[in-house]
Amino acid sequence: MASDYLLEMHDITKIFPGVRALDKVSFKLGHGEAHALIGENGAGKSTLMKVALGSYQPDTGEMRLKGEAFAPKSPADALGRGISMIHQELTLVPEMTVAENIWIGRENNFKRAGLISPARRTKATRQLLDQLGIELDPDTVVSKLSVAHMQLVEIARAVSYDSDVIIMDEPTSALTNREIDKLYEIVNDLIAHGKSVIFISHKLEELFTICSKITVLRDGQFVATEDTANVTQDELIRMMVGRKLENLYPKEEAEIGEVIFEVRNLSRPGYFEDVSFSVKRGEVLGFCGLMGAGRTEIMQSIFGIDRAVSGEILVNGKPVKIKNTKQAIKSKMAMVTEDRLRRGAIHKLSVKTNISLAYLDAITHFEFIDQKQEIEDCQRMVDTMGIKVASINQEIGSLSGGNQQKAIIGKWMLTQPEILILDEPTRGIDVGSKSEIYRLINSLAQSGKAIIVVSSELPEIMGICDRILVVRNGRIAAESPRAEFNQENLMKHAFGV
Repeated sequence: MASDYLLEMHDITKIFPGVRALDKVSFKLGHGEAHALIGENGAGKSTLMKVALGSYQPDTGEMRLKGEAFAPKSPADALGRGISMIHQELTLVPEMTVAENIWIGRENNFKRAGLISPARRTKATRQLLDQLGIELDPDTVVSKLSVAHMQLVEIARAVSYDSDVIIMDEPTSALTNREIDKLYEIVNDLIAHGKSVIFISHKLEELFTICSKITVLRDGQFVATEDTANVTQDELIRMMVGRKLENLYPKEEAEIGEVIFEVRNLSRPGYFEDVSFSVKRGEVLGFCGLMGAGRTEIMQSIFGIDRAVSGEILVNGKPVKIKNTKQAIKSKMAMVTEDRLRRGAIHKLSVKTNISLAYLDAITHFEFIDQKQEIEDCQRMVDTMGIKVASINQEIGSLSGGNQQKAIIGKWMLTQPEILILDEPTRGIDVGSKSEIYRLINSLAQSGKAIIVVSSELPEIMGICDRILVVRNGRIAAESPRAEFNQENLMKHAFGV
């Protein structure tokens, strides 16, 4: 039976223990349409898409695809019917190549005389990447790629299935401006060929570039579907949070004291060279620059994830040796890493275990963990950070991206750090949660902490920082105090113009 819609979801309800994740939600996707799905973290966006993908079975409701009844029992089932998804958290196999990841499960396509032909697979991958305008070597091992390049591989894999519906969950969160423009080209080409895209993003401005319709969810319920041309960003925010969100970047003054943290001539050849800077108590220092400029690599070496070859780090005026993360923690440092999936959390472990991991030494006596103290501290941190969770024993991997990020920040708060490094702390997080994290940063600065924020979003870094350093080609290219912040000048320094 013909239908005006490609995908229809009617009165979908999904209940988890203690949580009604979806409450009679309806969603309709047209043919050849880019349709945004937005809402705060925990609003039900990912859950609704996992129902469409067959990862979850709805408790009530029904779906139709191309006018026919649709009830997938698994992602493979949905894929066979023409629905694929680019997940917010990367699902690639690090030890496999780009080509192997893109065609995983479809190796039979490249068999010759009963054997897989790596040359044929590589050729097909190169053709696909060229078609999409993605400059990657098919034979590169994925673990060698940046997070941004991994995201591009995810996009290429989803497109390779030639699906009628492609769900994109925060596809631009790790991409540079140039790569984002390339993604827009890919989406427009898909639409031109009659495909449809469901676009989940917290970057509201990009929805107006790429989508013709926007559906808003709040607290597991349907709020509205609007034509993009008929709605403003402020109206969308009010729909998502149920109120007007005043002052997205609520910068509050903090007393800036003496230098607490200093880096002198830090170098790791091939990644960064001769990096020097200092941070004072109560100061929020921002790092910006293009993807691949060396921002994250500098922070990882400071925190002992990677080893710098030369240079010096001082805490409270005294040199410290940071050979590993344990030494960094002992030096009263903490770091929220850019990559939540690989370095931020252990997804199969509970919220409690993830939050307490970094401070277990503090509650361990004679090799026994004080479990009562652990439970109290973790529950307090869940309450303080506003983490939506049925129980602290719930797997952290089952939480939304924003709630995972809040749990990771909570983990480091328990270590009571004096120096806090936040690498892309609001990536993939809704506007309400972003505002909460900005207020936390203000509070920590006012309590005398030294805070370093790495961000790809210039409005964000200009809104919350006291001073900004621009990184270009592994070096500090410019410094700007708050009174002189100018987005155009920062971009010029980032590009070396």
